[in-house]
Amino acid sequence: MNGGLLVAGTTSDAGKSVVTAGICRWLVRQGVKVAPFKAQNMSLNSFVTRQGAEIGRAQAMQAQACRIEPTALMNPVLLKPGGEQSSQVVLLGKPVGELSARGYHGGRQQKLLGTVLDCLAELRGTYDAVICEGAGSPAEINLRRTDIVNMGIARGARLPVLVVGDIDRGGVFASFFGTVALLSPEDQELVAGFLVNKFRGDVSLLEPGLEMLHGLTGRRAYGVLPFRHGLGIDEEDGLRVSLRGTVRESAVTPPVGEDVLRVAVCAIPLMSNFTDVDALAAEPGVVVRFVDRPEELADADLVVVPGTRGTVRALAWLRERGLADALVRRAAQHRPVLGVCGGFQILGEHIEDEVESRAGAVDGLGVLPVRVRFAREKTLTRPAGQALGERVEGYEIHHGVASVEGGEAFISDDDGHSLDGCRVGQTWGTHWHGSLESDGFRRAFLREVAAAAGRRFVPAPDTSFAALREEQLDRLGDLIEQHADTDALWRLIESGAPQGLPFIPPGAPA
Repeated sequence: MNGGLLVAGTTSDAGKSVVTAGICRWLVRQGVKVAPFKAQNMSLNSFVTRQGAEIGRAQAMQAQACRIEPTALMNPVLLKPGGEQSSQVVLLGKPVGELSARGYHGGRQQKLLGTVLDCLAELRGTYDAVICEGAGSPAEINLRRTDIVNMGIARGARLPVLVVGDIDRGGVFASFFGTVALLSPEDQELVAGFLVNKFRGDVSLLEPGLEMLHGLTGRRAYGVLPFRHGLGIDEEDGLRVSLRGTVRESAVTPPVGEDVLRVAVCAIPLMSNFTDVDALAAEPGVVVRFVDRPEELADADLVVVPGTRGTVRALAWLRERGLADALVRRAAQHRPVLGVCGGFQILGEHIEDEVESRAGAVDGLGVLPVRVRFAREKTLTRPAGQALGERVEGYEIHHGVASVEGGEAFISDDDGHSLDGCRVGQTWGTHWHGSLESDGFRRAFLREVAAAAGRRFVPAPDTSFAALREEQLDRLGDLIEQHADTDALWRLIESGAPQGLPFIPPGAPA
């Protein structure tokens, strides 16, 4: 087998990421050597490979579905929004500059088509199959000329296209038909069919519509996936925070001890890697919610200030909302606060930023004895160390360089020398994303939080975040295996789009 497939969608958030991961996990369980690919990703949820390259977390999750290590080849272009009009461009894992949306789509994007096709070709030369994920919709006719992630990559690599539609939103038949009808004849030749996502109810009631859609387009449905809670793992967030992912949908498992533990996450602007708190929500009895008002911190046992692509902007937002004063009061009262990456920088005394915001000197909240200077070079590492007597691993993605001038070290090496972070009382800060996925460290941290909060909360002794993630990926594979026409899907991946697919007018505008 030496095949490929592009999973496109009628809209953003139609389910492309999870469907791609599900197909990858289904294939690898059949003995296929498979890899994921997304030419261009817009997300503030990113990950660092073992080679020190930054890619979207969705592609890292899909690589895990394939049971392989993620590499920069799997996501050659990553756009990290810094506001409504501009993004940091990360090329092959390294930042290459900031560009406005007009500047990127006006010329830079199209020049990258050769690069992304080369990356895809290298993957296809190594793996039996490569399952590619599109972005947004392939029928964004205003962007088709410079497209490198949807039909641009499908045309360049002759990939068959499967269009996913979220029926839970409604209008899925019109979306399927309209997506095809707004593509050029050459693009339409590659659109093989459709996959319905998030269906609730009796599938037999849907079948007449699917038959009519087949008659109208000449393209079949490759399956109807039922709605399942808690499958929005490692989402791509664009410029907003989705509150429908794993943390937000999963029911809270009863606590092992007598009390639950309440965690409030400050929903700061340009929040990055909010997936850090998924590991907290995986613990039985831990309730995670996102908040944007100071009164919502009152009953929280732990407040998390997460990472952000705009540290100075997030700090101003916290002050405008009254959350900054609430955080300072919590710290003074020795009530637990955790700052991660940008959140750690916000909790410090002073920020010098001529890189990200170009705001110059800015006072932080002053609850940790830390001074931060933004460097032009981005730190991208996969460190490991010790904290609270437990092994801890993480990854770093930041321009801010922290100078710790007091308090206790948070994370140390095996010899006790400080590696990262700071602790004063019940306020902690670290640049390490993903540290809470280390099970022993997470349990030790939650025990400290519970003691400080006066809660009779006991971490479960056997929660394995890695095992829970594997279970989720297997659930995605099961969805494909049980609810998609896998024989037809196999032929599509191996042989490409069927020949003679009809053109649906009007096609792309001239």
